[in-house]
Amino acid sequence: MREPVAATDSRRTRLAAAGALGLVLAGSLALQPALSLPGAAAPQALSCTAISDAASGAWLMHAGQCDQRVTPASTFNIPISLMGYDSGVLVDAHAPVLPFAPGYPDWIASWRQPTAPTGWLSNSVLWYAQQITTRLGEARFGDYVSRFGYGNQDVSGDPGKRNGLTMSWVGSSLAISADEQVRFLRAVVNRQLPLSPAAYDMTSRIMPSQRLANGWTVYGKTGTAPYVGPDGKDDPALQYGWYVGWASQGARTVVFARLVLTRRHGDDHAGPRLKKAFLAELPRHLDAL
Repeated sequence: MREPVAATDSRRTRLAAAGALGLVLAGSLALQPALSLPGAAAPQALSCTAISDAASGAWLMHAGQCDQRVTPASTFNIPISLMGYDSGVLVDAHAPVLPFAPGYPDWIASWRQPTAPTGWLSNSVLWYAQQITTRLGEARFGDYVSRFGYGNQDVSGDPGKRNGLTMSWVGSSLAISADEQVRFLRAVVNRQLPLSPAAYDMTSRIMPSQRLANGWTVYGKTGTAPYVGPDGKDDPALQYGWYVGWASQGARTVVFARLVLTRRHGDDHAGPRLKKAFLAELPRHLDAL
């Protein structure tokens, strides 16, 4: 890595978190109690469900504040994977295996071991993603983000810290809306980005996936990040939860982005909880398409 990663309490909380259907899906509502916190600085409720036909771009479901940008958190591992395989930094599903080293983010047990691409994506291993972006370098990394048209395309990182190469997507400068996630994922599914075939093939291969009872296969990535208040500090009571990806059956593919701002529940993370609720309701809504 170009620079060691500092582990302040606020940053540690943010990084540990880095590591889905709207009001029409009753199962997801349990994740989003009303955010009526006292005080003038309390955030407003945020929830979006965006599902689009991958081929036509037609909205199949579009509800909530889908144009509001927030940190992508671990959902950004999808574009990092594409960058890694396109550039040759990543080889296949099992290579390279990179060793864990002292000084790397290590507060999640699954991170403290040698890691290959499949384990990186399934466990959201932050240091592995940082190794990929460091090997790319600032110029290539920024160029990929620009060519992807990804969110606000701001990879500058925290003000004054010059950490954009390794931290911009972790509650920092890079931000994206659910609508923009869907547009990006449609470009991925339709192979419309300037990337090698191997980049698409291998990213699909290592994406966490599950087959639903109705025959659809879902490929998706979670993301979790604390809400950052107007003072720039993490709010330990609130979390953003993401679940983004695509679902396919036969010739039909839909892409989706689910986002919510919700209260934190103990050591549980919003992203995995959102995924569980989303997948519980998704089959009956796919059947209705």
